[in-house]
Amino acid sequence: METTDNRPVTEPAPAASPPSATPPTARPRGFTAFVRRRYPWLIGALIGIIAGGLGLCWGLGKAEVHYVTATVERGDVESTVVAAGIVQPIQYVDVGAQTSGKLKSLKVIRGDRVEKNQLLAEIDPVLAGTALTSARATLESMTAQRSLKRAQLGLARLQRSRNDASAMEGFIAPADRDITQAAYDVALADVASLSAQMKQATAAIDTAEANVGYTKITAPMAGEVVSISLLEGQTLNANQQAPNILRIADLGTVTVWAQVSEADIVRVKLGQDVHFTVLGQPKRWDGTIRQILPTPELINNVVFYDVLFDIPNPERELKIQMTAQVFIVLAQAKGALLVPTAAIDNAAEGAAINVQVLMEDGSLEPRAIRLGIKSEIFAVVASGLKEGEQVVIREAVAQDVAQGSQSALSARKAR
Repeated sequence: METTDNRPVTEPAPAASPPSATPPTARPRGFTAFVRRRYPWLIGALIGIIAGGLGLCWGLGKAEVHYVTATVERGDVESTVVAAGIVQPIQYVDVGAQTSGKLKSLKVIRGDRVEKNQLLAEIDPVLAGTALTSARATLESMTAQRSLKRAQLGLARLQRSRNDASAMEGFIAPADRDITQAAYDVALADVASLSAQMKQATAAIDTAEANVGYTKITAPMAGEVVSISLLEGQTLNANQQAPNILRIADLGTVTVWAQVSEADIVRVKLGQDVHFTVLGQPKRWDGTIRQILPTPELINNVVFYDVLFDIPNPERELKIQMTAQVFIVLAQAKGALLVPTAAIDNAAEGAAINVQVLMEDGSLEPRAIRLGIKSEIFAVVASGLKEGEQVVIREAVAQDVAQGSQSALSARKAR
């Protein structure tokens, strides 16, 4: 039997799937979309961070450039020729021996001050005294011989007179008269010869007396004993060359011998001012050139000329053979505007050059200037700069600013 159900027929619902622990597709799809939407922004931010870091590092690592400058200031400057010199006595004499013998005694030592005619040394007078005694004895002998010859001359004169009278009366032959005349002439010649020999003996006595006097050696001038060549007990032989015993020098005034090269001597003239210092002393001595020797001296294949000037030395501060650093003044300027030579690139005196001036706003301004005289350190600015302006010497990094910006002239004044 067939049964009919009038309820609406519905499709059966599909069976539900069991729940999954991790949905496989829902989160990845959302993250990818987020990344895709924000990608340009992330790239830009990353580039900005990197660029900022690089800029910061570059800014921190780059050294700031500054300028080392020198202030234009007023001061004094000299144009000089520099030379090396030696201190020598202006006057000296080598005292020697004029007679032979043993040096018996020395009365002075090095450094002693002596007066003119002061006794310095004695030579053993035995030899000189013996020579004097011999010369005197020779003279006495010749004096006696001349007396004899004079007596013989008187007798010959009488005989000649008698024979002349007898010959005139015819009592003797003319030959006998001639014999007496010849005898008279011989006697006269003997007397004249002995008179000449006596003069020679007298001269020998004078020489011997002088040699006796030479055994006492005295100072020919006032000064100081600067050297002694011989010692007591040494034998002196003055027959060939007078041996030097000591040297006396006047150190009250000394002479500086400056050696100037041939390249500079053409600029050196008589009467120019000069000053110098010696090693170990800050004191400066001033003088004036009095002589330029014409004969040069060759030293290490370089020609030098000696330039001489005198310096008073009353306190004996300057010693013989001291080394002097000499500055011969060619020109000088006082109260002039000065810049260091480092800022002018070794430009010559009177040259027109360009320099950089640092302005107050930090900018550089080129400036044409003309130079005056210059020294080894400074040069005179004849035109183009004003006092107080900053002339650029060079560029320097930041750590050099404190040193480089200091005025060279101020630094010199501070010392």
